Amino acid sequence: MPPQRDGDADGDDAAGDDALDTSYAPLATELADRDAAGFVAVGDRFDDDLRWLTRVSGPDRDYAFVATPASGGDGDSEADGYPNGVHTALCAPALFDKQARREFPGDEVRVGDQGDPAGVRAAAALADRGADGGAVLVPQGIPHDAVVYLERAGYEVTSTDAVARARETKTDAEIDRLRRVQRAAIRGIARGEEILAEATVDADAVRWNGGVLSTERLRRQVNETLAAHGVRDAGNTVIGAGATAADLHYTGTDVIRPGETVLLDVSPRGPDGYYGDVTRTFAVDPDGGWERRAYLAVERAREAALDEVAAGVPASTVHEEAAAELAAHGFRVDSDEVGFIHSTGHGVGVSLHEGPSLGSDDELTAGHVVTIEPGVYDPEEGGVRLEDLIFVTDDGYELLGEYPFSLVPRRRE
Repeated sequence: MPPQRDGDADGDDAAGDDALDTSYAPLATELADRDAAGFVAVGDRFDDDLRWLTRVSGPDRDYAFVATPASGGDGDSEADGYPNGVHTALCAPALFDKQARREFPGDEVRVGDQGDPAGVRAAAALADRGADGGAVLVPQGIPHDAVVYLERAGYEVTSTDAVARARETKTDAEIDRLRRVQRAAIRGIARGEEILAEATVDADAVRWNGGVLSTERLRRQVNETLAAHGVRDAGNTVIGAGATAADLHYTGTDVIRPGETVLLDVSPRGPDGYYGDVTRTFAVDPDGGWERRAYLAVERAREAALDEVAAGVPASTVHEEAAAELAAHGFRVDSDEVGFIHSTGHGVGVSLHEGPSLGSDDELTAGHVVTIEPGVYDPEEGGVRLEDLIFVTDDGYELLGEYPFSLVPRRRE
């Protein structure tokens, strides 16, 4: 049964009723290539591999997903009702039976004794499908106790990255979800810029709505906007000012002062589990010094990176072009603390950070969804980062959402 959605991010312009499904064909290929008896993943709702494999949003306790090679008298998997080449089972906790049957797009939901560990139930599911020992593939992050139970049942457990690799290439339905969440994230950025544009300046602080404006006050306003558009901040709204704008993951409280950079990195999660990710940098009443030079350099680096994006291009080429542009503007690259200190981007999906990394030599493929986010940082000066989310197409790329650029915050219609 296709999974049922529990709400839409950015519902005012949500599109279509396309069901989120998962192709298990990569697992079938991996099982065949490695002559394995099955694949097992164990975890809870915080395990992104399981969220992607099962489309189940609920269990707060361990459950298991089991895939075994499809088999039939004539060996024709599709004719036997398994077009992906595998039989898939979800071993759900008893209290989540109805939810599992509603949301799981696979072949079978198994509900057993609530006290049985997920690893025990996974071993039973393998045995019921005729697996009698042999190799069982698992993700690297599988709990240790699940491995023990599988080994006690006579299986040889070995790891695979097949799920992580499969998650890198998005379907049209996944790109639709990502686009919706990105639109909501952009509305969060818009709210942040609006507040900064409304703010006034005194001798040593930026003031808004009758009080000193801090990163925490600004973060609360941004997060309220995200919630109003059907997504949750998931603790990921990074806002830094001045020195804390040079902290890549700052979520603390700092006073926003005139002239310093204010970095807003908004990456909410939507109801189907997919993330958005967008960053803009502003400065209230800048003096035209380091912050303006850094902003111009990062804008140019972003353009240089995007110019390289295409299917078949090594991901590292995109990063190298961004780094070269920043270096040409006099900023250090490949440094630990000052200059360009991170990769130009990363994959985004049901994890905020997943493959491919733009620091790797893997080739970009149509369907990859990645951030483009060059930045420069100096704890003595501040930080500037500009980030957008794109998906790679056969002939280039498409932005999953657009928002204008301006160092000085503006009131926009």
